[in-house]
Amino acid sequence: MLKILDTSSVIEVLKPVQDPELRKSLVELNMIRNVKIEDGNVSFTLVLTTPACPLRQFIVEDCERAIKTLPGVKRIDVEVTAETPQQKSVPDRTGVPGIKNIVAISSGKGGVGKSTVAVNVAVALAQTGAKVGLLDADIYGPNAPTMLGLAEAQVAVQQGPQGEILEPVFNHGVKLVSMGFLIDKDQPVIWRGPMLNGIIRQFLYQVNWGELDYLIVDMPPGTGDAQLTMAQAVPMAGAVIVTTPQTVALLDSRRGLKMFQQLGVPVLGIVENMSYFIPPDLPDRHYDIFGSAGGEKTAQELQVPLLGCIPLEISLRQGGDRGLPIVLSDPESASAKALTAIAQQVAAKVSIAALG
Repeated sequence: MLKILDTSSVIEVLKPVQDPELRKSLVELNMIRNVKIEDGNVSFTLVLTTPACPLRQFIVEDCERAIKTLPGVKRIDVEVTAETPQQKSVPDRTGVPGIKNIVAISSGKGGVGKSTVAVNVAVALAQTGAKVGLLDADIYGPNAPTMLGLAEAQVAVQQGPQGEILEPVFNHGVKLVSMGFLIDKDQPVIWRGPMLNGIIRQFLYQVNWGELDYLIVDMPPGTGDAQLTMAQAVPMAGAVIVTTPQTVALLDSRRGLKMFQQLGVPVLGIVENMSYFIPPDLPDRHYDIFGSAGGEKTAQELQVPLLGCIPLEISLRQGGDRGLPIVLSDPESASAKALTAIAQQVAAKVSIAALG
């Protein structure tokens, strides 16, 4: 059958092209839109499932190769946009209006860099064009304001029909709500479980989040009240478990991972932080200060993905201390590249869960 260059033939040759993550046809997923042909020039819109798609260029090239099999094609113009899918609803859990996907960044123990991962993942997603919020659920140790350069910020409180509504603070493309905005700098939070449960629910339902593709939740360490509240209150797209290669951290991370699974929250994968140390004066050398390959071994044993390994660099710590996350301050560093890749992996897995 003789091929001709028209809209239907372009759609036809694109049908075999699949989204590599979803393993479904781009045409069937309605990711190919606005096909136009003019004097041999073919243009169309490719609508990805996340602005942070790690395989964006690969998909574009697949489309271009397919269209070039048609006669008379002179030029191909692809406009790439994204529509993040809404996470599936869960019985007995109330979603937050306007928020498509809620992702918890958690750890079994403190001191493994969970907040560093949460802040940088949020900023990395925002840099792709996604609408991102960060909920600092670490009520007893709210560090996200400092890491996002918002330590001196004030949160506005408005009176709404159902009580007080908090206005999130904004920086580096991310909306943030934290206990750090509601207490003095040195003031300890000495609360029992019910009060913790109440403030987390307020941060979910009584904040003017607006429209968000992703709400990243920086969880406190452990398996306590905050984790229970989040898992039982809202449908969650998934949880990411942060650990170091050290044995004691891995033991606690396994407990945290199992907790989310028992609560019916999908575990998106494990992140190994502080995988190795890179001296600033000897960037080609790596030192396994906390051991090696622990995250990879744990991921294999528990049959969950290893989302990435983040090296320990002085610039990573400096960025957090001065409120400029390393994905912004030094995007070409090894740790920034690892964090950006982790953000892309998280976004891809969220899309798979929503559309799978």
